[in-house]
Amino acid sequence: MMKLIGVNHFETAAIIIFGIGFMNMLLQDNLIKKFIGLNIMDTAIYLYLVAYGYVDERVAPIVDAAGGAAMEDFINPIPSGLVLTGIVVSVSVTAFSLALVQRLYKKYGTLSFDEVLKRLRKGSDGWE
Repeated sequence: MMKLIGVNHFETAAIIIFGIGFMNMLLQDNLIKKFIGLNIMDTAIYLYLVAYGYVDERVAPIVDAAGGAAMEDFINPIPSGLVLTGIVVSVSVTAFSLALVQRLYKKYGTLSFDEVLKRLRKGSDGWE
């Protein structure tokens, strides 16, 4: 088991980082801290995809004009493309989420998730 962890240390680190972000989302009451946990989870997924897509002794899939390289000499470019796409989506979701948190703070005067839920259940009306 320890040999397997030693060989796959990037994947192991990604799983640990994902667990930290997940626990942060579960245990924090502050909405901004919850979104920080979500971003930590995103970063762990990107690390896992990059680690999974990398192969020792292979090069980036950039073909020069001379050519002559076989397909087996290159790493798989799909995980890199997925990571770039994921980063763009993650930044967009974070911006939208922080805008919603700002709106909640203006409405309820708190960043506490439990306090916002209590005030919503108490019967306060919709957005102003």
